[in-house]
Amino acid sequence: MALKQVSSNKCFEGFQKVFEHDSTELKCKMKFGIYLPPKAETGKCPVLYWLSGLTCTEQNFITKAGFHQAAAEHGLIVVAPDTSPRGCNIEGEDESWDFGTGAGFYVDATEDPWKTNYRMYSYIKDELPKLINANFPTDPERMSIFGHSMGGHGALILALKNPGKYKSVSAFAPICNPIQCQWGKKAFGGYLGSDTSKWEGYDHSYFFIATFINDHIKHHAKYLNA
Repeated sequence: MALKQVSSNKCFEGFQKVFEHDSTELKCKMKFGIYLPPKAETGKCPVLYWLSGLTCTEQNFITKAGFHQAAAEHGLIVVAPDTSPRGCNIEGEDESWDFGTGAGFYVDATEDPWKTNYRMYSYIKDELPKLINANFPTDPERMSIFGHSMGGHGALILALKNPGKYKSVSAFAPICNPIQCQWGKKAFGGYLGSDTSKWEGYDHSYFFIATFINDHIKHHAKYLNA
């Protein structure tokens, strides 16, 4: 599957890149950001996948989270895909922030009112990792996942539904009910959660994520580099 490089920026001796490709699952072009740490130049590295929340693109995480230094130090490749298909030219796709373009629910639609192939769950679980492993110096046996808001919920669901696929999972303010979050803590040893309700004064923005991102990177590095 062909990749088209959109951008490349040197960062903490590694490179933050953005690529575009034609997705077979989603039947459209998709973008993803990928940070290649310095260690990727000489050997295979574990991969950490980030799922953003509603309205985000791959740019929100790679430009606002401030994760690069920690990822470079721990030798982690970090992949941040766009949240949903874009440019499908369907009537009304941009009329609502929580439905249509940018509404990343990380599910496979059973009934699709948009008449598109909305299969973000399968894209994240299968197509994207295969693409990353085929084109970058990864260790396919060492993979973890985390995310924010709806992306945090998506990360938990993907980890819980696919035991053994991910070495660890974490979430910033996941959109899920307390029972689901408890499942995550009980069923998955490598779980870490950061919730704004537990930290006075913090909101749902990337300022909150940037404050605690190093804790999450360190958490995943513990399991990925074990």
